[in-house]
Amino acid sequence: MANRSYLYSADSMPSETENPQRIRCISEHNWDIPLAHKLLVGRGTTIVPSMIWNPPIGIAGEYADGAALLLDLLRVVGEGLEGDGEFAECVARTTAHLDKQRAKYFVLETGEIVSMTDDDPVGSVRSLVAGEIPRAVARAEAAIAGRDDDWLASVRADWQKHFASFYADALYFSFPG
Repeated sequence: MANRSYLYSADSMPSETENPQRIRCISEHNWDIPLAHKLLVGRGTTIVPSMIWNPPIGIAGEYADGAALLLDLLRVVGEGLEGDGEFAECVARTTAHLDKQRAKYFVLETGEIVSMTDDDPVGSVRSLVAGEIPRAVARAEAAIAGRDDDWLASVRADWQKHFASFYADALYFSFPG
């Protein structure tokens, strides 16, 4: 079994007492929290209770703004990959799935990833929210504005690692409804 990060959408955030009414599956990614997941929760980012595990290791962000950021970055990454059919297919699949699963929030489940590398999963999530996610957003914004070509080139060279997650209506952890 691979350890994964899981991304969902919902019209409310999880609380200490209940999960959102309707939870839509977005994507899962093996062995990492990819750049795409970080950007999707990168606007209005907050720590929330996990919908799967006990500690508060979920991360939520605003759906519309996070999706717009990712799609803007995919556009500029694609400007250097015009002949890459696999990248174009990845972008089309991602865009269609994000449009279909639209909600108010993204909810990122990090439990399998942060538990694999740290004895303090809650601290790891705090570090993601306070540092790693804002840095990823800042780099993406700079690249979109044409101010970070070196970073953009590195993302473009390894785009599968950053963007080729498994997008589906059912993930390893899915919710009824």
